[in-house]
Amino acid sequence: MAQRTVLFVLFDGVQSLDVTGPLEVFAGAEKHRAGTYRIRTASLDGAPVRTSSHLTVVPDESLTDVSEPHTLLVPGGEGTRGPQPGLTDWLREHGPRAERLVSVCTGAILLAAAGLLDGRRATTHWAYCDKLARDHPAVEVDPDPIYVRDGRVATSAGVTSGIDLALALVEEDLGRDVALGIARHLVVFLRRPGNQAQFSAQLAAQTAQREPLREVQRWITEHPGADLTVETLAVRASLSARHFARAFQTETGMTPGRYVDRVRLEHARRLLEDTSDGIEEISRASGYGTPEAMRRAFVKTLGAAPIEYRRRFRPAPVG
Repeated sequence: MAQRTVLFVLFDGVQSLDVTGPLEVFAGAEKHRAGTYRIRTASLDGAPVRTSSHLTVVPDESLTDVSEPHTLLVPGGEGTRGPQPGLTDWLREHGPRAERLVSVCTGAILLAAAGLLDGRRATTHWAYCDKLARDHPAVEVDPDPIYVRDGRVATSAGVTSGIDLALALVEEDLGRDVALGIARHLVVFLRRPGNQAQFSAQLAAQTAQREPLREVQRWITEHPGADLTVETLAVRASLSARHFARAFQTETGMTPGRYVDRVRLEHARRLLEDTSDGIEEISRASGYGTPEAMRRAFVKTLGAAPIEYRRRFRPAPVG
């Protein structure tokens, strides 16, 4: 395979982990297979930049002097709120020339400002999805996944999801074994599919204010295989079913049914990843009742049946 240049765009206020996380992945790939990647960093004028954590980073060169990269990666950070004059113009001109255009976190805002996400599905950090959708209505913003691939353009959510996306790109280029070796070296899991939610059910939902509802949230998480109908949960909260459903959604921002669905999916995923239990056993333990019901839930949410999910995301035995 011909060597591919990966160019990281730097600017004042960039989030350092948005840069160093993916950079370590591509650098690891180069160590595994020399001559694969040529990694470059560049700021608009070639001058050092100050990250949002006050770390000074010295780029390799100026954006005006770089050759066209194979992969152009735009990180996020506070600097995306008021980007340097000329940066958006540079992205508008050079972004279409890259074979692969990638953003991490709020780097998607810079791509959108340059018109590079128009007509495409994209994501960004959960706290900025509404802003991205509001400011750029031509972009189909999906707030849920940790990263989104739409043709040659890939966008990711918060900082650590940039590592997940970079690992996926390395796996695409060099195969699963290389990507898995890098993941092990970085002590991260090569297991998060792009359409995995940015948050677990417990993080995605707000914590209820009233103790009876908080207790119900805990009960659902600890007993995914139990009877979790609204009527049963309402009894635990000492409320009528109608009052419980309304109060639960008001205080958590999520219906009881959606919360239960997320908890059960996460429980099944963990069992598939961390145990050798059979599919039928896992479906019962997770509250699906039958393997077919679990299969439908996995295909709908993750785009893969449980058996395929386990094959792809369960860590390979070490040794």
